[in-house]
Amino acid sequence: MKQKFDTGSISTLGQLKKSGYKSVTIREEMRNNLISMLKHGKTPFEGILGFEDTVLPDMERAILSGHNILLLGLRGQAKTRMARQMINLLDEYIPVVKGSELNDDPLAPLSRFAIDLIASSGDETPITWMHRSERYVEKLATADVSVADLIGDVDPIKAASLKLPYSDERVIHFGLIPRSHRSIFVINELPDLQARIQVSLFNILQEKDIQIRGFKLRLPLDISFVFTANPEDYTNRGSIITPLKDRIESQILTHYPKKLETAMAITAQEAAIHEITKKSVKVPQLHRELIELISFNARESEYVDAKSGVSARLGISALENLYSTAERRILINGEKETTTRITDFWGIIPAITGKVELVYEGEQEGHQNVALSLIMKSCKELFLQHFPDPGRKLRKEARDEYGVIKAWFSGGNDIDLLVDDSDTSYEQKLEKVAGLSKLAAEYAREGFPLLQMMELVVFGLSESEVITKNVLENRMNFTDPLSGMFDDMGNN
Repeated sequence: MKQKFDTGSISTLGQLKKSGYKSVTIREEMRNNLISMLKHGKTPFEGILGFEDTVLPDMERAILSGHNILLLGLRGQAKTRMARQMINLLDEYIPVVKGSELNDDPLAPLSRFAIDLIASSGDETPITWMHRSERYVEKLATADVSVADLIGDVDPIKAASLKLPYSDERVIHFGLIPRSHRSIFVINELPDLQARIQVSLFNILQEKDIQIRGFKLRLPLDISFVFTANPEDYTNRGSIITPLKDRIESQILTHYPKKLETAMAITAQEAAIHEITKKSVKVPQLHRELIELISFNARESEYVDAKSGVSARLGISALENLYSTAERRILINGEKETTTRITDFWGIIPAITGKVELVYEGEQEGHQNVALSLIMKSCKELFLQHFPDPGRKLRKEARDEYGVIKAWFSGGNDIDLLVDDSDTSYEQKLEKVAGLSKLAAEYAREGFPLLQMMELVVFGLSESEVITKNVLENRMNFTDPLSGMFDDMGNN
């Protein structure tokens, strides 16, 4: 249970003692608060979707065990977000000796400064209150991080200004870790930390103290460590040395969303869409599904490096770009509102190319072509989820749902869908395809607009090779696959 005090009325050590405040370690504090939350059906990890039955139970077990944690997973799997939300398990405020650089507990001082101050001032020692938001420290591991950055070193300027010899512990400049006493300390991308720097963490993880240069000083720091790492980093940039990994008690594997619905919920939750844009642009369920299918297919694509992973940020950026593409279109055409189209997905290509790492074959194809193929493959998959497969074998008595549409295209007709077509023009072009509106209406359901279903049929038939699609810079032409052949014969 979180300890609560009137922080405004307690400003000295004596007042703190009378209040009944009890010192607990950060691990006990987090454990107690987690127990209270679980009993009341709450979770400290709000907005973390898809991990309810896998990662989050492991996180809670590790916290109950008082473990340091290694979150191991590919990019975009909410590792840092989970670490940041652990501050919800801390008491809102804790008392600190005023002026202490190590967040000294007034009832259990650690630094020479705090010990000397309490010895001289007694119950009149001034204290201040530290909010839980200040008890979270995060460091990105890079090749230039030094032992001095993390642990500390001798400060010649401090020695000179205080007129102290280098043998006096008061000349020490403490690094990030000692300054994180009584806090959560996160090191992101741990494999990027040089091996000799990783060695400097041995003592703090096992013996719960640190050593600085030649000083006999040992500081029993109270810190909860969280590390994050990407499995790919083990081969590309570095590794977590075995003795350090052995000292991290819980290694928790993260993963990408396993269900389309979960991925859609994450994307909708995280996408930053302007309120004005939301009012003028509607994104139907159909297109939200298509965005997530693109992410799922990218993770399985032969052109994409599976070890690198495809971040959930692909779907988030894609949805933002989809909104913007449709918004730009209505601005150009002087319209007030619109609903997104598959042709608007050309605008999400930059969101795809920046989020995938290609293997050699993918590099040969090119980022643009790989992105386009992912969109088209996902279109076909979505089409087959909602409409019959045009490639299936039909019984003699069975009707071909696509017969009228095929006949219209084979009659020499074609349609040009421009990326920036006005809504009126776009609808007129789709409406003129015989049988298209009737077929789409037959399979349409709530949340799936008729025009968007008609468009999906056209793209689905082209990907099923029933009709031909020619992609130009700003438009797509759909025609009968034999028309080009006859044109060539006529020219010959």
